[in-house]
Amino acid sequence: MAPQSLELSRISKNFGQGDVLKGIDLSIRPGEFISLVGMSGCGKSTLLRIIAGLETPDQGRVHIGGQDMTDTDPAARNLAMVFQSYALYPHMTARRNIATPLRMRRLPFWARLPLAGMFAPRAALADIDASVKQAAETLQITELLDRKPSQLSGGQRQRVALARALVREPVAFLMDEPLSNLDAKLRAHMRDELAALHRRLGATFIYVTHDQVEAMSMSNRVALMSEGRIEQLGTPDELYQRPQTLTVARFIGMPSINLLPVDVAASGALTLFGQPLRITTRDEAGPATLAIRAEDFHPAKDGLSARVVRVERHGADSFVTCDFELDLNVTIIMRQKAGESGAANVGDALQLGFTANRAHLFGRDGKRRDLSVRERVAA
Repeated sequence: MAPQSLELSRISKNFGQGDVLKGIDLSIRPGEFISLVGMSGCGKSTLLRIIAGLETPDQGRVHIGGQDMTDTDPAARNLAMVFQSYALYPHMTARRNIATPLRMRRLPFWARLPLAGMFAPRAALADIDASVKQAAETLQITELLDRKPSQLSGGQRQRVALARALVREPVAFLMDEPLSNLDAKLRAHMRDELAALHRRLGATFIYVTHDQVEAMSMSNRVALMSEGRIEQLGTPDELYQRPQTLTVARFIGMPSINLLPVDVAASGALTLFGQPLRITTRDEAGPATLAIRAEDFHPAKDGLSARVVRVERHGADSFVTCDFELDLNVTIIMRQKAGESGAANVGDALQLGFTANRAHLFGRDGKRRDLSVRERVAA
């Protein structure tokens, strides 16, 4: 079935201890891979369950393919859900697990009974078997079809769960933290497989995760959620390079973005630790936060005095943690490439500058402010 659009309008949900979702608006394009990412409790799984029909919104509407499906039963929405726990039947083979949704849909009730099943219509059984084989070939698990879940690894069970969703030919796939139970190496491998599967199918994927790496590496767009709202919706590059709120800047990026307390003068000039910066803003005077990525700091001849307190070497990169001498309570992390001249070591005194036109400024309300760079020089 061709992928369809999904439209969420003013979705709100309350579980009695406050609002879990606060007027969510979200348009999902046919065939796109969109991730809902955020900390635990931000409302992303609840939003996915409302799309699936497993929860009912207190307010708002859910449209699928242009039709209002807010009050429609989950089975009638033709959405396939893949859970964190895989939810496979332990007594069934992989083949039977994959075939279950098709048997429920295509066979009469009596033909699904254990003994009466042998008298089920042959044509229907042949169609179901063909669909199972095709899904198994797509996910490269043909040789696993006669094994039970206890005989499969975590990654193999995840592929079986995906195949069970695939055979339904849904209008969209809903995935709720499907890789959380896998080890780090297998998670990385399954990320590649999911992205490749999306490219092959051209289907709509809606993916819930707390892992920014999963969201950023697989998605066409990312919806970062916080406290029941969408903080920012955009491509992975947009969230990384131009975060619209301090919450987005803090969440996206590894290591976490460096946050520096600055003061904005009435003229718009910025000062850091009392030292003027060659960047200005139109924001109102007062305290603000300057956010700078680790890769945008660098040693400079005329910069801010700092001392190296820790170095983590990760092969291709090193993460250098520094304390500023003018305020020992402020620590930053600088990324250095392996083999780069002047590699830092613990105890080194440095002068640090930053790439001013890649810095981000956030006002007291946590929202992005525009910056003007008078010269591209170090702070």
